[in-house]
Amino acid sequence: MFKHIPNILTIIRFLLIPFIVFCIFNNEFIWAFVFFTISGITDVADGFIARKFNLVSNFGKLMDPLADKLTQIATLTSLVIVNIIPLWILIIVLVKEFIMIVGASFLYGKDVVVYSRWYGKLATVLFYVAIVLSLILRQLNVQGFWQHTDLICYSIALIATIFALIMYVKSLYTKGFIDKEDLKKDVTIDKK
Repeated sequence: MFKHIPNILTIIRFLLIPFIVFCIFNNEFIWAFVFFTISGITDVADGFIARKFNLVSNFGKLMDPLADKLTQIATLTSLVIVNIIPLWILIIVLVKEFIMIVGASFLYGKDVVVYSRWYGKLATVLFYVAIVLSLILRQLNVQGFWQHTDLICYSIALIATIFALIMYVKSLYTKGFIDKEDLKKDVTIDKK
């Protein structure tokens, strides 16, 4: 049973997505914050447990980043629909994710191992902070100067995510796919 804990935590993140979306659509921002935070905690916990106790599985490798992306995209989409954040934030995230999916699919065909890097994790944390800030500001009905401070966080998160994409492309360009054995060992891309 213990060996399945990381995968169970990943499944819990999938199950939390409708609750987060429902709460945002019903202006229950404090509950959206609670569910989103639980999702974030399970994300950290499943990664820690999987690495610490060598419980990494093929299911986890595929579903963990998918749970992250679906949670992030569903939450951002909901925030756009209820007019909390502008559409351009979501568009940039979707374009970046599309490029990453295409790149990851190409690399999968080349048997290249995909790893998360610090810049991808940084972008994920910054988006988490920005989303939490959006939910808190809306729950508290903050007005005036502080009303749009979440947009500053989103802008920084977008810069980080674009940087991660550039680093991913640079890594591939540097390797040039000359030596496939080296690629299998060394090439890393951002999964966050």
